[in-house]
Amino acid sequence: MVKKLLFFLLFAGNLSAQEKPITTVYFDFDQYSLNSKQITKIEGFLSKIDTAKVESIQIYGYCDDRGNDQYNYKLSNRRVSTVQEILLVNGFNKNKIIILEGKGRVIVRTDTVDDLHETRSKNRRVDLIVVKKNSYGHGVHNSFMDNLKVGDNVTLASIQFEMGSSHLTSESKKVLDKVASILNKKKNIYFEIQGHVCCTPTKYDDGIDKDTKERKLSWNRAKTVYLYLISKKIYRNRMTYKGYGNQKPLGEGEAKDRRVEFQITRI
Repeated sequence: MVKKLLFFLLFAGNLSAQEKPITTVYFDFDQYSLNSKQITKIEGFLSKIDTAKVESIQIYGYCDDRGNDQYNYKLSNRRVSTVQEILLVNGFNKNKIIILEGKGRVIVRTDTVDDLHETRSKNRRVDLIVVKKNSYGHGVHNSFMDNLKVGDNVTLASIQFEMGSSHLTSESKKVLDKVASILNKKKNIYFEIQGHVCCTPTKYDDGIDKDTKERKLSWNRAKTVYLYLISKKIYRNRMTYKGYGNQKPLGEGEAKDRRVEFQITRI
């Protein structure tokens, strides 16, 4: 039965390049072991699993809003550990579990929730973000040195931002210096700079920039890169920029969603 649970946790359905593949396991109140109902639920998924195609996994634990913060952080981490242990016991590669984090309780306003009992039951959970091998499909590159065509995206993992910030880190500037050097040689490449954010509620399209207090964080990140490349002698008529908010999560953790990408518009 435990092995069947492992298979369920790795099931993420039919994933596309822009979806955030989340599998969720629910826990009983004040518990960090899985109940029989959850184990029964997973049996229908067994025929759909191909664990060989899993690249990595991230595990996040949550609690409902009752109790103090310290207790709930501890409980949410225990729930994460329960799931991690099941993976490891059944032979899952520890190096592929790239994030383990208990996030504590999920705060709700009890006067705004129609079914408080149901809401709390859904908040007592562990989310697993599963990244499948080659799940982002064709047309995604990690360098401007690749053989690019119109419509391709260049995603550079090192160009990231602090939470709520549109300022470039020192590491991001080093990477952009290399990008500028390549683009100054490959003057035929035109592109759109695409800004992204993590962690914003689904009812909002974008995050708030802590400096400007505007809900334009992804736009400001894209503009920051745009202006930096101009300072490195890249002609502005080769570039446009746009903010995409939280519409395109990578499914590789919050840090990698605080990013910019480059989409080729003309060669």
